Amino acid sequence: MKSKQVFVCQECGAVFAKWMGRCTACGAWNSVIEEFEAAPAAGKLMTAASNNVPQPIAQVSMQELERIDVNMPELNLVLGGGLVPGSLTLLGGEPGIGKSTILLQLALAVSSRGGRVLYVSGEESAPQVRLRAERLGALADELWLLSENNLEVVLQQAKKQDCRLLIVDSIQTVFLPELSAAPGSVSQVRQCGNELLKLAKEQGIAVVLVGHVTKEGNLAGPRVLEHMVDTVLYFEGDRLANLRLLRAIKNRFGATNEIGVFEMTEKGLAALDDPSAVFLTHREKAVAGAAVGCVLQGARPVLLEIQALTSPTAFGNARRLASGLDYSRLLIILAVLEKKVGLNLGNQDVYVNITGGLRVDDPAVDLAVAAAIASAYLDRVLPANMVAVGEIGLTGELRPTSQPEQRFREARRMGFENVVTAGRPNVRAAANKADLKLYGADDLKTAMSFMGLL
Repeated sequence: MKSKQVFVCQECGAVFAKWMGRCTACGAWNSVIEEFEAAPAAGKLMTAASNNVPQPIAQVSMQELERIDVNMPELNLVLGGGLVPGSLTLLGGEPGIGKSTILLQLALAVSSRGGRVLYVSGEESAPQVRLRAERLGALADELWLLSENNLEVVLQQAKKQDCRLLIVDSIQTVFLPELSAAPGSVSQVRQCGNELLKLAKEQGIAVVLVGHVTKEGNLAGPRVLEHMVDTVLYFEGDRLANLRLLRAIKNRFGATNEIGVFEMTEKGLAALDDPSAVFLTHREKAVAGAAVGCVLQGARPVLLEIQALTSPTAFGNARRLASGLDYSRLLIILAVLEKKVGLNLGNQDVYVNITGGLRVDDPAVDLAVAAAIASAYLDRVLPANMVAVGEIGLTGELRPTSQPEQRFREARRMGFENVVTAGRPNVRAAANKADLKLYGADDLKTAMSFMGLL
């Protein structure tokens, strides 16, 4: 069997017949490297023997496998209720963010409930992992450690140990000897992912993979890896701060965009079960440029504070900076404030920040962002017990948001009494049910007057 020479882009996985400096598929420079793949023998027909036969969809059994309770409420929430046997999960995050820490705590939780766990470390030696496990109190009899990069050995030991959970740290460090490509290459990552997926489905083992990230913050390796797995989790946070966010980017067994909030301590990650209390700033005196909004993260409503600062620009072009908010969305809100409300922001530098390091894509935060910017520009303090919820249209109208009952219930729980949003019949009913005073506005200018800014 002869091997075939190909050139593969390490960013997107595109295959070319010859080398080129720039990938024509994704536009990355110096990402195309030479690899060798085995060509199938000529004249041989591929046949497959399987016991699977088609059946009518109405006769498919609805019996669900019992989930594995990981004994960490925030992690259970992000996973959709726990680990599913036979599932493949990919965990990504920046170096040093705490991926290995949370996986050791996960391994301890599963092994302490009678399930054997095999932790495969391809980056660290066994004594290094032992030191971390000892610090976290993760020395359990059913937690087995294997320092190995050869995936054939890993698969053999996973079957031999009859483990319930397999953790591979990381997918970029393991390799299959039959492939000539280097570990971490597109071919190795794709094929190793296929083999681990086959192991999970055939043996019913829950498999968790650690994935590296690129300098842009995306998961490294071929995109097919994210399509292949059942769940994609991403660990966010500042390495210099204690707050960590675990976000579900993809989940076939639960809600997507769900978040879990953790605090990094000396004894590992501690779950914080009240995110609203974390993201709200509790200050004794109200200040201008701060507004409170409510967003949905998966199925959970979260109250957060939006901070804004405006300053006369010293240069020709005003600066706009956004942290935790889509930059294009900020420009739209500023344009509506200028055109429909009459605020002269063209000569002002505008800075907007979501406290706590949370990244928000819920359009319901638009009104709170606009209120914070107007408060900073006019130097007027917003009412301390008011929440602003609503999506802003280009014509200046306020659009209603989804699931108002959950948002208002969370606002009332955190002690807020008033809410400014689009006044629709269902919204008014939700506000009455949550015992909130509703200020219903049809447009942004009316909402600003309700908040005492105009």
